[in-house]
Amino acid sequence: MSVGITLDELLAWNEQSANYWKAHLEANPALLQLPCDIGGTQNVQGFVRHIWAGDLLWAHHLAGLPMIDREKLPAGPLDVLFDLHLQAVEIFRNLLAAPESSWSDPLVLDFNRLPPEQRTPSRRKAAAHALFHSQRHWAQLTTLVRSAGFPSAFMGDLLFSPVLR
Repeated sequence: MSVGITLDELLAWNEQSANYWKAHLEANPALLQLPCDIGGTQNVQGFVRHIWAGDLLWAHHLAGLPMIDREKLPAGPLDVLFDLHLQAVEIFRNLLAAPESSWSDPLVLDFNRLPPEQRTPSRRKAAAHALFHSQRHWAQLTTLVRSAGFPSAFMGDLLFSPVLR
């Protein structure tokens, strides 16, 4: 057993959280219209789009696939947005089957907002960032819906996830 947390485990945690939120939002569709400005969005549906589009964009970048224009991605409905996540998961699974040595290779980021020394993380670091990106935002969504009077049973902390012992 490895002491470290693997990208496979992070992907499984990512899937668990995405599945929870899809089910919760389907059961509480009014939440999708709840105002939200995180990630430059206007409502929860836009925020969920931001999360799952991010999954797909990072997956494409890591896999060396053609980049997708974020603006051309669908705005909804929820099932269509969830499909973005499912596509990303499939790409991540294929990536995780690649030789371990390729994960130390640099990934060149064309993000002008980053200082030049931060534009070439390892592929491993970029993948971990992509998978934590979702978790960070699900935690924000948990707080948002709770403060708006829609309590959630989301137990998003890694401590409560069955994907890691």
